[in-house]
Amino acid sequence: MQQQKQFKILLIGDSCTDEYVYGTCERLNPEAPVPILKFNRKETTRGMAWNVRENLMSFGLSVYILTNKEQITKTRYIDEKSNQQILRVDDEDRCEPMEYEQPFHERSTTDPPSDDWYDALVISDYDKGFLTTEKIFELVEWFEGPVFIDSKKTKLPKKSCYVKINEDEYKKLDKPSKNLIVTKGGKGAEYKGKLYPGEPVNVFDVVGAGDTFLSAMVYFYLKCGRIEDAIPYANKAAGIAVQNHGTYVLTQGDIDEICG
Repeated sequence: MQQQKQFKILLIGDSCTDEYVYGTCERLNPEAPVPILKFNRKETTRGMAWNVRENLMSFGLSVYILTNKEQITKTRYIDEKSNQQILRVDDEDRCEPMEYEQPFHERSTTDPPSDDWYDALVISDYDKGFLTTEKIFELVEWFEGPVFIDSKKTKLPKKSCYVKINEDEYKKLDKPSKNLIVTKGGKGAEYKGKLYPGEPVNVFDVVGAGDTFLSAMVYFYLKCGRIEDAIPYANKAAGIAVQNHGTYVLTQGDIDEICG
């Protein structure tokens, strides 16, 4: 029996460190009307584009990532009794734009970049400075193959790519276009006027759900060959992510459930 091909992905975007400080809130601060969080534990993961990387790899994809060198840290303070996030503190420097000379493939060679080394280009743009609008358009023009974009920018390519955004991002766009996959939370996702409904689930945490949706959509597009077939699987993946705390990476059990 022929072994299934391992797809190779070029992933470009901003990444960060996600910190979660868990504790319990049992009283208010006498100095100000805010809760006091009694520290219990702290967890650290990597988020944004790096979360996309981890979820792509959970599907068995080979991923090469180009991301910022600058440190971005998002610290969330969580009351474990209510599962409520009471505060988020962002510590970030503006990222330096991606440089032209950065390598586009894993092989140790002085040969020029070859886009046929990858089965898809994935752009995870949180608008922290690593990718300019001009660079995104340039990458879409350069890559000969399927391109998937998740971006917070208001001006995005309209051809030769699939653009995944949420409803808030959709409202801010300069000019909406037909290549948009608009995620609508528990309602599902809309593409070319058709709603692909999500499954009702108990939502614990929406952090990183968009990254999970993007990763699953890329994998199932490569596997099935049609974005219309990939979106329902992506809805399932996002539905699993929001039922878990923090920046969540799909497990093999999750993937079996999605495929089933």
